[in-house]
Amino acid sequence: MSVIEEAFDRSKKKGEGALIAYICAGDPTPKDTEKYVQALIKGGVDMIELGLPFSDPIAEGPTIQGSIDRALEAGMNPDLYFDMVKGLDVDLPLLVMTYYNLIFKRGVERFVSDCVDSNINGIIVPDLPIEESGDLAKSCKGHGIDLIYFIAPTTTDSRIKNTIKEASGFLYLLARLGVTGARANVPQSAEALLGRLRDLDIPKAVGFGISKKEHAEALVSSGADGIIVGSAFVDIIAAGEDTEKKLTSLVKELKDGCKSGFLQR
Repeated sequence: MSVIEEAFDRSKKKGEGALIAYICAGDPTPKDTEKYVQALIKGGVDMIELGLPFSDPIAEGPTIQGSIDRALEAGMNPDLYFDMVKGLDVDLPLLVMTYYNLIFKRGVERFVSDCVDSNINGIIVPDLPIEESGDLAKSCKGHGIDLIYFIAPTTTDSRIKNTIKEASGFLYLLARLGVTGARANVPQSAEALLGRLRDLDIPKAVGFGISKKEHAEALVSSGADGIIVGSAFVDIIAAGEDTEKKLTSLVKELKDGCKSGFLQR
């Protein structure tokens, strides 16, 4: 069982869904990111997904695009990213979310080795289809890092089977088609997708549009082992007022939903 899978297992034993929080590293500065990570931990987050900014983030909506732009303008790059992450004082799983161009340019083996040196436990690459992930998957397996794959509401049963064969850590389920960004409601497509995957042993975490306690409650009660929230945290960072306090408060609110949803199963 990987470090990430152990985190899901701990949450399950406590009777709650896991919360994975995304923020973009370097938004608005690396020093701020360090403070925001601690604020998320204070709130009780289970895992942290730290975005490595890329100039053409095709899966992201305006909120996270803005975060990426601010980080790039502040000078964030892969070298600074790994140095910053290596210096974080954390005792929970860390994931890097980025795009394949940066991995390819740095070199697959070097990138994965840098993740190991920085205590990163998982890699998320939205623009890397499973059919083209062989090199990265091989390196991740060799270094004990989870490569996280996506499943969308439109994913066919045969493609799901192929994905499950390679998956580790957890499956990243898309609540909806389109790009990231906070939404008002949880779509029926998310609950339908969870129903299709209910009997799988690997943890299932739902992202894209999740921002409220009610969202967390609905998804965890429908069978999600965890939720992934990004834009709601990034909005707080962009506002720049009582940022750490508000990040901690939102984590607590979402965790309440993860707990109440688990009780409704």
